Amino acid sequence: MSSTTLQAAPPGAAPVPRASRAIGTGRLLPWLLLAPSLLALAVITGYPLVRMLWLSLHEYERAQLMGVPAEFVGLANYTDTLTDARFWSVAARSFGLMVVCVVVTITVGTLLALLLARLGRAMRLVLSVGLLLAWAMPPLAAMLVWGWIFDTQYGVVNHLLTAATGTSWMGHSWLIDPLQFFAVASLVIVWGAVPFVAFTLYAGFSQVPGEVLEAAQLDGASAAQRFFRVQVPFVRSIYTVLIVLSMIWDLKVFTQIYVLQGIGGIKSETSTLGVYIYEMGMGQGHYGAASAIAVLFTVIMLVISAYYVRATVKEEGDL
Repeated sequence: MSSTTLQAAPPGAAPVPRASRAIGTGRLLPWLLLAPSLLALAVITGYPLVRMLWLSLHEYERAQLMGVPAEFVGLANYTDTLTDARFWSVAARSFGLMVVCVVVTITVGTLLALLLARLGRAMRLVLSVGLLLAWAMPPLAAMLVWGWIFDTQYGVVNHLLTAATGTSWMGHSWLIDPLQFFAVASLVIVWGAVPFVAFTLYAGFSQVPGEVLEAAQLDGASAAQRFFRVQVPFVRSIYTVLIVLSMIWDLKVFTQIYVLQGIGGIKSETSTLGVYIYEMGMGQGHYGAASAIAVLFTVIMLVISAYYVRATVKEEGDL
């Protein structure tokens, strides 16, 4: 017999089992606990997104800041953006920079993670402190240092090249030429991103069972074979997360490019998407067009994130 207790019900109504009521309350409780966080997320993230979408559908210029009503233009801002040759040039430049930075960051981070695993305790501590200092330094403060390193007249790089080659590099500008500009920018971006990748991969490699590596070594596997066939499969999900996060971070990079442009770069030839959106909005006052570009940029970020979420869900389903 069922031992479910029946709750008293009004006359003529069927009694409600207490177990059913408990199940209903149990399903509602998690949402009640999440409600404050969801509300804060909706206010902090949802409102700016809705506002940005609204601006992208209107002709919102500097005049509208003085109270002039904005004219609804529909998808005109998107059409103008997608038919603008400069937008595609900036987008291609941004994706090219992203690819280079992601490849170099993951490669260098992997090498540093393997180095951390092999170093003794003292040297591992020294390397870890150095990586933490690079990671903890604010981007703007770091850019001031990098600006002095590549300074045209007094830069350390020009001084070292002059001493090493015997020819004068003093006065050479690293930021006038776009290719050299992005070489410096890539160096700065990778320098700031490598510590996170190195520490994350080091933690992942530390979880690889030692007996598995030892068995592979006894079977005659080389160091490269042990890495690609044993260690990498164990941390494949970590690599997926790091690559996706690096793609997102490097696509929306702003501070490094903006500061380097202020030091000596040519804006029209070195702007990336983040700087381009800022120029269109704050610089030229075309807030509607800037919002349309930002919406397109957000869609790109969502597509990249969707791949990561899909891969994560698929992997959890296979477990």
